[in-house]
Amino acid sequence: MSLPSKSAYLNLLSSLARKSSSRIVLLVLDGVGGLAKDGKTELEAARTPNLDSLARGASCGLSVPVLPGITPGSGPAHLALFGYDPLVFEISRGALEVYGVGKTLSDQQIGARGNFCKIDGDGVVRDRRAGRLRTEENARLCAHLNERIGEVDGVGVEFVPGKEHRFVLILTGKGLSSKLSDTDPHEEMKHYAECTASDPEGEMTARVVNSLMETVLDVLTGEKEATGIILRGFSGRPEIPTLGDLYHLRPAVIATYPMYKGIANIVGMDIIGCESTWGSQVTALEELFGRYDFFYVHYKLTDMAGEDGDFEKKVGLIEEADGAVDRILELKPDVFVVTGDHSTPASMRKHSWHPNPFMIKSIGARIDSADRFTEGECARGCLGVFEAKYGMGLMLAHAGKLDKFGA
Repeated sequence: MSLPSKSAYLNLLSSLARKSSSRIVLLVLDGVGGLAKDGKTELEAARTPNLDSLARGASCGLSVPVLPGITPGSGPAHLALFGYDPLVFEISRGALEVYGVGKTLSDQQIGARGNFCKIDGDGVVRDRRAGRLRTEENARLCAHLNERIGEVDGVGVEFVPGKEHRFVLILTGKGLSSKLSDTDPHEEMKHYAECTASDPEGEMTARVVNSLMETVLDVLTGEKEATGIILRGFSGRPEIPTLGDLYHLRPAVIATYPMYKGIANIVGMDIIGCESTWGSQVTALEELFGRYDFFYVHYKLTDMAGEDGDFEKKVGLIEEADGAVDRILELKPDVFVVTGDHSTPASMRKHSWHPNPFMIKSIGARIDSADRFTEGECARGCLGVFEAKYGMGLMLAHAGKLDKFGA
């Protein structure tokens, strides 16, 4: 696949990339960055002996997911980590979720990320996550909706369960458009939003979505845990070059949530199955370490605690993640990177624009003055503040996977 002309850096990386036997591990602590409470951020309050020891032997810095002041979604934040300019390559949340649950999209399909939620009789969203619905209940509700709603106005409808309150909606029909607004108001105590089209071609699809929203409310009448749905990130089939094509890598993902498996799947990673515990993820890495040369390992729970506004829980989960870092180091990866995709301060209860702590450990890493893996210490590091899309170049360079540029 030819790359967009605006992707000069990605074109350069791809032209210089070469195969080598070295292995890279990218550990993403989702939403790890935070803001101070009683003088300390979540990272500063946590006891992280393994991460701190790693920082003292690594190059450290701060990465900006998109641009200064721009709060990223999980999709663009991760694309940047893999070297794609998120302003050039856009993949909506729907496609990420669809591919994450093992589905794909055809030219006559669009997908969306959905939440089961609590909506009152006036259409006001009282709880956007239905109390983080149990995954088993999610599966039951999806089966119930699929049985009762096969199509809307001639458009096929499929609900695919995810984890907890999350599901995927797939619409199938001719002339569908993904240029639609969300029905998710993105805040509680607001009426669910009307779906609108950004151009005339999407007006039919918007009508189908609005009709579906009302139909679901009727079908879920009487349910105790979830009484409605909200939708966001409508997407058609994505087109993007893979990491194998770009960098000659054999990449794999070890993640427990569908969305992150989805983005990894779209960029050509093999999905490694494992149980939903952090220890099981690290065990999967240990068992398959010799089979791949790039591992993306995703730790979700720090982000969830941040979105719940639970500072102390986020501190504890950072400590849990730290507890297995020594096992990863025992594998002796040639390059080991630890960072976040974005910051999720517990005080804000949502993603933020703040730069992410970033450290890279390799035989070629310059040791700087950072003494811990925290926002403030990484700010003292030799990497400075850089756009996250340049992180992949650093990983490839440290792994000896880039040829020299020019004569």
